[in-house]
Amino acid sequence: MERYLLDLIIVLPFMACLAALLLPTDSRAPATWLAGVTTLACVGLSVLLYPSISGGGSLQHRIEWIPSLGLSVTLRMDGFAWIFATLVSGIGFLVVLYSRYYISAEDPVRRFYFLFLAFTGSMLGFVLSGNLILMVIFWELTSILSFLLIGYWHHSQAARDGARMALTVTATGGLALLAGVLIIGHIVGSYDLEVVLASGDAIRAHQLYVPALILVLLGAFTKSAQFPFHFWLPNAMAAPTPVSAFLHSATLVKAGVFLLARLWPVLAGTPEWFTIVGLAGMASLVLGAYLAMFQQDLKGLLAYSTISHLGLITLLLSLGSPLGAVAAIFHMLNHATFKASLFMAAGIIDHEAGTRDLRRLSGLFRYMPITGTLAMVASAAMAGVPLLNGFLSKEMFFAEAVATHAESWLDTAAPYAAVLGSAFAVTYSIRFIHSIFFGMPPKSFPREPHEPPFWMRFPVMFLVLACLVVGIVPGLTIGPFLQVAVSSVLGAATPQYSLAVWHGFTLPLAMSTVALVGGALLYLWAGDYLQRAETAPLFGRIQGQRVFERVTVAISWRWARLVEEVFGTRRLQPQMRLLVAAAIAAAIPVFASGLSFGLHGNERMDFAFSGLWCVGMICAVAAAQQAKFHRLAALALLGGTGLVTCLTFVWLSAPDLAATQLVVEIVTTVLILLGLRWLPKRSEALAEPGGTLDRLRRFRDLSIAVLAGTGMTAISYAIMTRTPPDTIADFFVEKAYSDGGGRNVVNVILVDFRGFDTLGEITVLGTVALTVFALLRRFRPAPDSIERPEQQRIQWSFDEAEPGREAGATAAEYMYVPAVIMQWMFPVVIVLAAYLLLRGHDAPGGGFAAGVAMAAGFILQYMAAGTVWVEDRLRILPVFWIGGGLLLAAFTGAASMLFGDPFLTSYFQYAELPLVGKVPLASAAVFDLGVFSLVVGATVLMLIAIAHQSIRRLRAVRHEERQQWN
Repeated sequence: MERYLLDLIIVLPFMACLAALLLPTDSRAPATWLAGVTTLACVGLSVLLYPSISGGGSLQHRIEWIPSLGLSVTLRMDGFAWIFATLVSGIGFLVVLYSRYYISAEDPVRRFYFLFLAFTGSMLGFVLSGNLILMVIFWELTSILSFLLIGYWHHSQAARDGARMALTVTATGGLALLAGVLIIGHIVGSYDLEVVLASGDAIRAHQLYVPALILVLLGAFTKSAQFPFHFWLPNAMAAPTPVSAFLHSATLVKAGVFLLARLWPVLAGTPEWFTIVGLAGMASLVLGAYLAMFQQDLKGLLAYSTISHLGLITLLLSLGSPLGAVAAIFHMLNHATFKASLFMAAGIIDHEAGTRDLRRLSGLFRYMPITGTLAMVASAAMAGVPLLNGFLSKEMFFAEAVATHAESWLDTAAPYAAVLGSAFAVTYSIRFIHSIFFGMPPKSFPREPHEPPFWMRFPVMFLVLACLVVGIVPGLTIGPFLQVAVSSVLGAATPQYSLAVWHGFTLPLAMSTVALVGGALLYLWAGDYLQRAETAPLFGRIQGQRVFERVTVAISWRWARLVEEVFGTRRLQPQMRLLVAAAIAAAIPVFASGLSFGLHGNERMDFAFSGLWCVGMICAVAAAQQAKFHRLAALALLGGTGLVTCLTFVWLSAPDLAATQLVVEIVTTVLILLGLRWLPKRSEALAEPGGTLDRLRRFRDLSIAVLAGTGMTAISYAIMTRTPPDTIADFFVEKAYSDGGGRNVVNVILVDFRGFDTLGEITVLGTVALTVFALLRRFRPAPDSIERPEQQRIQWSFDEAEPGREAGATAAEYMYVPAVIMQWMFPVVIVLAAYLLLRGHDAPGGGFAAGVAMAAGFILQYMAAGTVWVEDRLRILPVFWIGGGLLLAAFTGAASMLFGDPFLTSYFQYAELPLVGKVPLASAAVFDLGVFSLVVGATVLMLIAIAHQSIRRLRAVRHEERQQWN
C-alpha cells in the first residue's frame, strides 16, 4: 500500500495539471482550488509515509522499464527525499494560496496552474527518483517547465530573454549531467541509486572518475546558479513573484545542491571535489553577497542573495566533512523558509505599492506595519541573527570553516570568505529593511500602499513563524526530521552534532558577532552610496550576461551563418548531393575493410525479375531526363520506379513492406504533386539542352548516383547472399506467435518486441507533422519565383465562386480524375484501411500502412471537392488524431506496469465469443491502433497544410491571369 502512495505523490500533480486544462477560464477559483488541494494532498501523503522512513530505512517501488539496459522506473523515498518532498509540496501549497491574490484575473490563470502543477510533479519526481536516468529525465523536465514559468508573461521582452537564458544554461548543464550519469552507470554497472551509493570507493578509484565528476558538477552548478553560471538567475526575476518564490526556495535552484548532497557519499572526499566544488562555492558566496548590496531591484537583491546562500551550501559540501554535510542540509531547509517568505513579502510590496525599485520605496512601515514586521524577521533570519533559524546553520558553517580539512590555500581562506560573505549578507539584509520600511515616504507611490488581504499575507506569517520556532527550539521542531535526512545521506558516517542555541563563547560565535557588527557598520558607512549606485564597483563591468549574449550571438549567428554560407542552399538538389556524398564517405571504411560475398550468389538468374528491374531503371532514367522538360511526367515516371520497388518486395517475400511502400508511394506522389507549383523557375543556363554547364551538371549527378547505387547494391548483395550461423531473425520467428500472439512476424516486431522504437518513431513523426504545419502556415512563395507552364496546370476545385460558376463547384477543365469517382472511393478506402489494421497482427498490414491508406482517402476528398466542401462535412481534426494516438500507444505500454511488468509488455489471449468461437486478442493491437491514429493525423496534417497553400497559390495565379486578360 505504501509504495502506491509513493507513486501517487508524483502522479497527482501531473493528473491535476491535465485537469486544469479543462477548467473554465472566466474564474480563478476552480484552478486555485485544484492546485491547492493537489499540493496539500501531496503534503498529506508525505506525512503518511513518514513512519516508513523514520527509522532510517527507505521505501521503494520499482517498475521495470527496459531491464536489458538496466533501466527501471524506480521511486525511492528515504529521509532526505522525504524532507525535500514535504518541503516542495508544502511551500507549493503556500505559493498557490499566495497566487490566488497575486495573479490577476486578466492573466491566463489556467495556464499558470497547469505549468505550476507540472513543475511541482517534475520536482517531486526528481527528489524521489531511485534511478539516475529517471532523475535526469525529471531534471530536464524542471528546466523546460521553469522556462515556461519564467516566460509566463511572454508579452514582456525581459521575461522572454530571462526564460531563454535560463533554459539555455540549465538545459546545457542537463546534457552534461546525462553524460556524467552514463559514465557512472558504466563504472558501477547499474543506474540504480542504491547500487550507486554503495559503490563510492569503486567510482572514486576509477580512471573515469574525474570526467564523471566534472560533468555532474556542470549540471549541478548550472542548475543552482553557481559561479561562473550565476548570471542567469537574476535575469529570471521577470517571472511572476509566486514563481520566483517557488523556484528560489524549494525547487529549481535547490535541485543542484540536492544533487550534490545526494551524490556526496559517492563523489566527495577527493582533492578534485574539494578544489572544484570549494572554489565555485566560495566565489558564489562572496560574489553573490557583494553584488546583492548594490541591486536597486528588490527581487534582484533577493536573487543575488540566493546565489550567495547556495554558494554557502556548496562550500559546506566541498569540505568532505560529515559535519559540513549536516550543516549544508540544515541550511537548505532554513534558506527555503526565509527566502520564500522574503520573495512573497517583496511581491506584496510590488503588488500594493506598484514598484519594487528600492530608490522609490521608503517609509512603507506606516502603511504596511504587519508586512514590514514579517519582512524584518525574515531578513534577520537571512542575516543570521540569533534566535532565528538562519543563525543556527550559519554557526555550523563557521565551525566547519575554521576546521582544517586539507592543506590548501582554499581551506585557509575559507574562514575569511565565510566572515566576509556573512558581513555582506548583513549589509544587504539591513538595506532591504531600512530602505523600504523606514525613512520619509516619497510624495507619491504608483499605487496607494496598504496591507494585503489576510490570506495573501498568511503564507509569509506561517514561514516567518517557522523561522522563529526553529531558531528558538530547534531540537524539538526540526531536530528529528533533520536527523532522519542526515542519516539517509551519510549512513554510518553520521556524526554527533548539537542544535543547541547556546554553545558558549566559541570562535564561531565570535565570527558571527564580527559579521553582524561589521555588516551593520558597513551599511552605516556606505548606505547612501548603495542607494545611489548604478553598478557594483570592480565587478559592475564584468557581467556574465554580456558574455552569454556574445557567445550566443557568435554561435547562433556568426558560426551558423558561416556554416549556412558553406553548406546551405534553398535548392533541394545541392542538399541531396551533400547527403548522398556523405553516405558514400561513410561507406568507404566498409569497402576498405574488405567486402566479401556469400555462396548463395551462384544461383541462376531469374530473367523475369531482371526484366522487372530493367523497367524500374528505365523509369528512373526517363524521370531524370524529363525533369528539365516536364516535371509532371517526371513525377509519373518516379511513381513507376516506386511500383517496381513494391513488386520487388513481393518477389522477395516481404508483403508487409510492399503494402507499406505502395500506400506511401501514393501519398508521396500526391504530396509532390501539391508542391509542384512551389518549385522555383529553372535557370536558363541549366535548362538549356545540350549546354556545357548542363552536361557537366548531369555528368556529376550521374556519377554520384551510379557510385552510391553501386555501393548500396554491393552491400545489400553481400548481406543477402551469406548465411550467418545464428541470426536474430530465428528468435523472432520462433517467438512471434508464442510470446507476441501474432503470425505476422514483422508486425509483432514493430508493436511488441521493438515497440519502444516504434513509440519513439511515431513521436518523431507527430513532431515533424506539427513542425511542417507551423512552417507552412506562414509560407508565402514569391510570385516571380514560381514556374507556371500552361501544360502543368493541376486539376483543382476552387472554394471561391468564379463568375458563372457555383461556389464549391469543380473546375472540370483542370481535372484529370472526376470528382465523383474520388468521393465514391472514400468509403472503399475506409474499408481498406480498417482491413489492413485488423489483419496486421496475423497477415500483411498493420497500423502504419492502414494509417497512410486512410490519409490517402482524406486527401482524395481535398483533390476532388476543395477544402471548404471537405472541412464543412468532415471534422478531421488531425491534431486530435496525433495526440490521441500518441496517448493511446503510451498508455497501452504503461498499462503493463500496473501488473509489475516492464513498459510495453504485451498480453495475448483467446476470447470465446458466442457464434464466433475463439478470437485472438492482443494488447499490441491496441498499441497498433494508436500508431494508426497518429499516422492518419500526421499525414493528413501535412497534406492539408500543403493543399491549402497550393489552392491559395492557384487562386492567386488565376486572379493574376484574369487581371491580365481584363
